[in-house]
Amino acid sequence: MEEPRCGDRTVKVEVAFCGLCGTDLHVRDDTFRNFPPVILGREPAGTVVEVGHKVKDLRAGDRVTVLGATAVTCGRCAYCRSGDFIFCRERRGMGHGVNGGFTRYVVARPDQLYRIPGDFTLEEAALSEPFAAAVHAVTEVATVRAGDTALVSGPGPMGLLCLKLLVASGNRTIVAGAPGDQARLEAAQRIGAAAVVQVGDEPLADIVGALTGGDGVDVAFECVGHEGSVRGCLDALRPMGQHVQVGICGREIAVPFDHIFYKQLQVRGSITYTARTWDRMLDIYAQGAVRLHDLVSETLPLTEWRRAFDRCASRDALKVLLYPVD
Repeated sequence: MEEPRCGDRTVKVEVAFCGLCGTDLHVRDDTFRNFPPVILGREPAGTVVEVGHKVKDLRAGDRVTVLGATAVTCGRCAYCRSGDFIFCRERRGMGHGVNGGFTRYVVARPDQLYRIPGDFTLEEAALSEPFAAAVHAVTEVATVRAGDTALVSGPGPMGLLCLKLLVASGNRTIVAGAPGDQARLEAAQRIGAAAVVQVGDEPLADIVGALTGGDGVDVAFECVGHEGSVRGCLDALRPMGQHVQVGICGREIAVPFDHIFYKQLQVRGSITYTARTWDRMLDIYAQGAVRLHDLVSETLPLTEWRRAFDRCASRDALKVLLYPVD
């Protein structure tokens, strides 16, 4: 691939790290629509090395994280004007029709780049894209009040990022995982989960009922995209509770829809984030209440991308980052 060129109104960033995400696995498994040929990598962070002469607010040496989802938008539709660009019909993001961050250099518009605080590492900054999705789910889509009890089903990177926000807000949070998630459930305990449960022979609703005095949880974040997990979340909610779908299922699933009717549940999807979310996320960074370094379990060179994909799929790793090599 040719090295990308910096235009008059764009910025060239040398990638330090780019996170491997669940969507990359869906692309590999052909369960998420993609537009090849394209370089994957939705979560880059790095250092500005060149600035177009019409760019005023950035300079070489700035450490930035990249909002790759807005690589192409129409800028005219109601969703673009409102900041809900994810629904723009013409949208293409990095790794999704536009070359992404599994490479040495990316070129982006200034509005896609966010300076990171001085005490933040570039490894942490490479988690900004999924963390923004967690910020959107927990603080913008859901209504979580002080004193609420939450359930996070799926202790992968997205689930643990949601957990970090819930713990920082003082919410009692139960984290549920499947057999094979032991390492991730131990990470949830370290982060501050009130309880961790491994769902096996006993239904999740029964376990949650025992932990909540039979009440159920106020809000559930489904972060794995599995039929049994979705069902378990709906079962575990109290009447008038909230279900937030964060994980991609990638296929049709069957769920007990009457639960929504009889328990008068609120069910919402949470897909990525808005332009406002990234500003909120940078405020969270600046306040220092949430740090992300403990979620990076491994960094690997791009030449070992197969191993990185396998590690991400194995559920042993938390967050795997790739970095470019000569």
